[in-house]
Amino acid sequence: MARLVRYKALVTAIVLVTSEVAPFSKSGGLGDVCGALAAVLAVGGERVVTVSPWYRTHRQDARDTGIRLEIPLAGTVHVVAVHHRRIDRVDHLLLANPLYERDGLYGDSGGSFGDNHIRFALLCRAAIEAVRWVPLPKKPLGENVVFHANDWHAALVPVYLEALYRPLGLFRRTPTVLSLHNPAHQGRLPAVLFDDLELAPRWFRPSGLEFHGDLDLLKAGILQADQITTVSPTFAKEIVSPGGGFGLEAMLRHRAADLVGIVNGIDDAQWDPAVDPAIPARYDATHLEGKAACKAALQAELGLEVAADVPLLGSVGRLDPQKGIELLLDSVPWMVDQGAQVVILGSAAAAHARFEHRARELQAAFPRSVCAWIGFDEALSHRVEAGADLFLMPSLFEPCGLNQMYSMRYGTPPIVRRTGGLADTVAPFDLQTDSGTGFQFERVSGAAFREAIWRALDLWSADPAAFARLRQRGMTQDFSWAKAAPAYQAVYRAAWARRNPG
Repeated sequence: MARLVRYKALVTAIVLVTSEVAPFSKSGGLGDVCGALAAVLAVGGERVVTVSPWYRTHRQDARDTGIRLEIPLAGTVHVVAVHHRRIDRVDHLLLANPLYERDGLYGDSGGSFGDNHIRFALLCRAAIEAVRWVPLPKKPLGENVVFHANDWHAALVPVYLEALYRPLGLFRRTPTVLSLHNPAHQGRLPAVLFDDLELAPRWFRPSGLEFHGDLDLLKAGILQADQITTVSPTFAKEIVSPGGGFGLEAMLRHRAADLVGIVNGIDDAQWDPAVDPAIPARYDATHLEGKAACKAALQAELGLEVAADVPLLGSVGRLDPQKGIELLLDSVPWMVDQGAQVVILGSAAAAHARFEHRARELQAAFPRSVCAWIGFDEALSHRVEAGADLFLMPSLFEPCGLNQMYSMRYGTPPIVRRTGGLADTVAPFDLQTDSGTGFQFERVSGAAFREAIWRALDLWSADPAAFARLRQRGMTQDFSWAKAAPAYQAVYRAAWARRNPG
């Protein structure tokens, strides 16, 4: 692990405020990222606390602290019961409230919950109050903490500190860091909902939460946080460029001096083909025999023809326009014509259910060559990464991405669009220099995507030795959180220095 350096400050803890954190809740990469970052910081010597909702659908054992927080929102006092569990040196505070007793983290089959702004404003207020009142183990953390808020769900933490606490002399020296994992989602809502947040009217201005007549929670957090991070250096550049910041470019350029791009890590203990219990055979970069067994087992499991000489292409992730799912689905018949098999594992939000229907239609049309597994299965995702020959990730934009790193670690070269974290983590294959770890394309078009697939398939069939070296290079890359953690510590130090000069 890279050496972590404690910054010169009387900091009790790093408090990560997030809508999801593994192992307690997870709908995508955010839960994995927050859980892994918390763990590596704690191993490095930091005191780390996470604060997140205790969702009914993801509930695990946790101790009731007996603390009840009363939070006024939307004209009602919401009572929050705080539960606690310590795992691998990290203290997890889990917030129980009827607003989290639903079939879904953010929505259900009918779409997003209409009161999500209240649900996550409650998370932000309760996180601040928990620092004041919850003993860990004998006394509360107090004000000498760094709040690390994640995405729009936690973006009101710096706002509430500035609006409700600092005017009373509380938390004046307490810094905040805001991480933008996916700023396409901003908590942008009708202005009429502003009153539910229990903020003074002056906060509904362009310098606060107002954005072109709407309410925008992420925008307000960007303006108020002491430091801002996003999840790759290339994405940090993209979001300050014209048209690249999802409407927030001006605010992000205004804060450019405080914006840092840090590539996410992966849990290299959980994602390791040499020890992974979810795959049928183990292997590593020097002994790849087990990967062939994983491919055959996956083909059999999914009802595909079991054939070593047929290339198997995998995809794992949300069936969402951001992920380039239209490019992928439109290219499946062409891939089958090239003699390939295709596995698609994922699900769509209610608004994009058409992608699930299209995937099922493709499976029906090519039952021995295409499998569409609609839903999510963590163990199966490991088997796809291990069993596929190539991984498909044609994202229109990708702040960081994790699956391309999982794929390389499992000897499955990814085919990615050159954007965001995909550009930062996947080195394009170069036949002349025998270098690179995957395949890239840039133009958003099916033709460009298919040309990249063709290059990958051609190498796989025509030069197995070069393809094996490509696999091995990917498997030996260091994508661990140990590289990212010191960069986050530098951000915490900068945030602390802003609030505590000298």
